Amino acid sequence: MDVEAPKDASHEPQATRGRAVRWLLVALNCGMLVLGTTGGPLISRLYFSKGGHRQWLSAWLQTGGWPLLLVPITASYIARRGRDRDRATTTTFFLTPRRVLLAGAGLGILNGVDDFIYAYGLAYLPVSTSAILISTQLAFTVFFACLIVRQRLTAATLNAVALLTIGAVVLGLHASKDRPPGVTSGKYWMGFFLTLAAAVLYGLILPLVELAYKHAAGGGRAVTYALVMEMQLVMGFFATAFCTVGMVVNKDFQAISREAKAYELGETKYYIVLVFNAILWEFFFVGAVGVIFCVHTLLAGIIIAVFIPVTEVLGVIFLHEKFTSEKGVALVLSLWGLASYSYGEYTEAKAKKKAALEAEEAS
Repeated sequence: MDVEAPKDASHEPQATRGRAVRWLLVALNCGMLVLGTTGGPLISRLYFSKGGHRQWLSAWLQTGGWPLLLVPITASYIARRGRDRDRATTTTFFLTPRRVLLAGAGLGILNGVDDFIYAYGLAYLPVSTSAILISTQLAFTVFFACLIVRQRLTAATLNAVALLTIGAVVLGLHASKDRPPGVTSGKYWMGFFLTLAAAVLYGLILPLVELAYKHAAGGGRAVTYALVMEMQLVMGFFATAFCTVGMVVNKDFQAISREAKAYELGETKYYIVLVFNAILWEFFFVGAVGVIFCVHTLLAGIIIAVFIPVTEVLGVIFLHEKFTSEKGVALVLSLWGLASYSYGEYTEAKAKKKAALEAEEAS
């Protein structure tokens, strides 16, 4: 009896610290996902609207920031090596099992395909229309999450999906009025359907990432945040490699200097746009896989969909696109959807905590 009390007392602050770290990771990844969701499409559209014409380059930039992940992964390796030296054990650079890394390579190539399809569509669409179409990925994410990872749907989640879908439909009523100058009707509709295809494909990729995490946890292995970063590094590398092949075939590397000199904002700002393109899109992908790790796939999909109208507003401010009544209605519906989902998650977490306390008292 005397031994148990100190054990409980010592575990309580540890559990509190664990919860604090978890919520910090949730907030950090949600923040990165929000920045990437809103900033990525804007900076990509800025590239095209001011004289950029290279779809493979735009696609490459979406995952070209993957080397930034070497910093946290190397720091994790150094920390583990210090601990393992005391235990006289060998430290490997990657924590992720080889079969999971192989799955990450396949997902990376899928990501590269999705990046190119999205970049090709965005070249012929205003960011507002592109954002509308990308918001439909939530419905595909819900479908594939139920099919692949058996994600349970709650009333709050379904309500949020319904509100966000209605917002996208309302927003879509004015889509044909926003055709960019110089874009033919044929190219506009090609961009329209390619962007819709990109939404379908990314709706599939998110649950597949969660499935890869479940396989990584096989055999009692813990899925850590370092492992998540390794997965994203592998996915980013192979997605970028896929786009690099496209750039070589399309001779994009030779065209960069010529395009920079003719860029409307100037040569220096051209390269600044490219750099921020890579950084903001890396925030998007790291944030997405981080949210999947910390919570689940549906939250990542809902955050992406919720901030579509915010992207619309930013497009009005920075790219001087029109703000219509449809965009205002969609913004309200999206915020309502976020509130619905957040309340559902809060009540569910509260119910689980109450059930856990009752079970503890009963034992």
